[in-house]
Amino acid sequence: MKIRLAGGLLTLMIAAAVVWTPAPVGAARLNVLFLIADDLNADLGVYGAPVRSPNIDRLAARGVRFERAYAQYPLCSPSRSSLLTGRRPNATGVLANPAAGKNPMSPHFRERLPDAVTLPQLFRNNGWFSARIGKLYHYGVPNDIGTSSLDDYRSWDLAINPRGRDRDIHDRIFSLTPGQFGGVVSWLADDGPDEEHTDGIAAREAVRQLERFKSRGQPFFLGVGFYRPHTPYVAPKAYFDRYPTKDIALPPLSDHDRSRTPAAAYGSSRKDQDSMTDDQRREAIQAYRASTTFMDAQVGYVLDALDRLGLADTTIVVFTSDHGYHLADHGLWQKMSLFERSARVPLIIAMPGAKANGKVARGLVELVDLYPTLASLAGLNAPGPLDGVSLAPMLNDTAATVKDAAFTQVRNGYAVRTDRWRYIEWAAGEQGTQLYDMERDPTEMTNVADDPKHAATVNDLRARVAAYRQ
Repeated sequence: MKIRLAGGLLTLMIAAAVVWTPAPVGAARLNVLFLIADDLNADLGVYGAPVRSPNIDRLAARGVRFERAYAQYPLCSPSRSSLLTGRRPNATGVLANPAAGKNPMSPHFRERLPDAVTLPQLFRNNGWFSARIGKLYHYGVPNDIGTSSLDDYRSWDLAINPRGRDRDIHDRIFSLTPGQFGGVVSWLADDGPDEEHTDGIAAREAVRQLERFKSRGQPFFLGVGFYRPHTPYVAPKAYFDRYPTKDIALPPLSDHDRSRTPAAAYGSSRKDQDSMTDDQRREAIQAYRASTTFMDAQVGYVLDALDRLGLADTTIVVFTSDHGYHLADHGLWQKMSLFERSARVPLIIAMPGAKANGKVARGLVELVDLYPTLASLAGLNAPGPLDGVSLAPMLNDTAATVKDAAFTQVRNGYAVRTDRWRYIEWAAGEQGTQLYDMERDPTEMTNVADDPKHAATVNDLRARVAAYRQ
């Protein structure tokens, strides 16, 4: 079913009918509003970055902000498949996005885990109305906008695929490789208003669904997936004007960054990105920041409705991203590396009544922890194995910790992040190892893996990675 709105198209998919069972009298069912951005690193105001994100910042003020949260695979489909199934990438079998010209629905986690009960499906099976708006599972951006792409129909009672003007003005977008957008750095300061862009349409549809849930008294799991700031970085021009390029400083590079050693650590580099001028780098960073602030405004539109409808006190709100993102740091762009910038994600959980709301948790957490966290907060038991742990203790005490290491993998590399260290090895160490002291060297400028003083640390972390890979 397609519905044309003033700003664009909506494609609606209604899953097989399920009977909604009201909660027993006296039982309170917490709703879930799951907000996820696409390709967003931790460049937000509340994380100390020079980026305006007032709405995400105010969500953090009423929830718990996790300072050190990590994706399990810095690529869209592997990461989203992992966090929505609660299984690590080696368990889901999703280690890549669908390849161009091949089966657009493969790899899909149900090829390996056909009977998996996903996070939204768990809520659906237990009487919550489960709805998706925009990108929760993988979408090829921008060409798959307006479609269901690599979705999972068992997860939803209702799926809505917004499509805005940003999908239909590709001829105006500047791209480092003309005519290519999704995997290429590209941008546009557009003349259209927020409500005509895909994310603006998604936010307004989310408000309509919240109004419907309120009127019907339905418990809900509502996933809202924003497409920005994924390339192409397209947003209304007013957001670009907030970030003059003259005020943008390019990040410094280390000797290893310049020589690109070990080579495997820089395998995500592209010739078109390497040949960018400094002016183009600043323009791209400007566009990314503009797209982030535009996305933040849409988050605010949804949060305002949650408050207006009186749903905030009965709704768990999660905000996160599928992975981090490079913006010329280490001489890299986008994702698919194992540096901190690619693996780290923003994460905020606002749980009504949580004792630690308004505080910052510094303990290590992973996206794979979101499934057991939300299940436990709702009093639900997953019917199969989960690889994460509940973060509920940290919502009441930010000094609490639930794990001492976070793992990220990509291609032939694995990384482990501990309280102090980031250790990376490529092809079991045969293609290089890296060790960074994140307390003294948070931007990873000095690889100390070969320093004899740290041999014991390397051996310990190598053993942790080996155990993780099994």
